[in-house]
Amino acid sequence: LSYCGFTDEGCAALTSALKSNPSHLRHLSLSGNKMGDSVNLLSDVLRNPHCKLEML
Repeated sequence: LSYCGFTDEGCAALTSALKSNPSHLRHLSLSGNKMGDSVNLLSDVLRNPHCKLEML
């Protein structure tokens, strides 16, 4: 999802998806996007012991 215009709204939707199904995604690049403070929502997901995301 690098440089795709990903915003706060998309970050919130991605966070919701990761919370409901945290075990599949391993790598995610969001570089070049303007997510603002919503990136903190993703940080919270990473603290979930069931989350398998290794690289953000």
